[in-house]
Amino acid sequence: MTGVRLDPIDLKILDAIQRDGRITKLALAEKVGLSPTPCWMRLRKLEKAGIVAGYHARIAMRHVAPVTTVLMEVTLGNHRQADFDRFEKAVRDIPDIVACWAVGGGVDYILKVMTRDIDAYQRLVDRLLEREIGIDRYFTYIVTKAVKENVVLPVAALTDAEGSK
Repeated sequence: MTGVRLDPIDLKILDAIQRDGRITKLALAEKVGLSPTPCWMRLRKLEKAGIVAGYHARIAMRHVAPVTTVLMEVTLGNHRQADFDRFEKAVRDIPDIVACWAVGGGVDYILKVMTRDIDAYQRLVDRLLEREIGIDRYFTYIVTKAVKENVVLPVAALTDAEGSK
């Protein structure tokens, strides 16, 4: 946590800007029940605290180019900190790897990979293996359909503000 205490108005601000990052100052103030200046000051406080990490457009890639989404489980051969660091540095530098999570359980990482097609994915895997970044084994799961892909996070449900109602 950042140490910033969030009240219900802060949570409303976060919810509103997640749903519409281009919302005007006036519309945001009206939506959360504040006048524009205090509302904008609260938003700036949330940005400075790092709670609002950025503003982005959500791109419907299927309308731009062919895309294949793959989930990849990776298990490393060794589990020293240097092995994790080497692997994580390598995946950060590969644009096709759009997400990577270190996980507990039977595997070390789960990656979300977006490529033009399966052949492009396999070439990516071949390059990863050639780089000798510690991959012992991997499993591939081709995404056939996105059933749910939230971009709006359940901020209120994950904070004490929701639980105290």
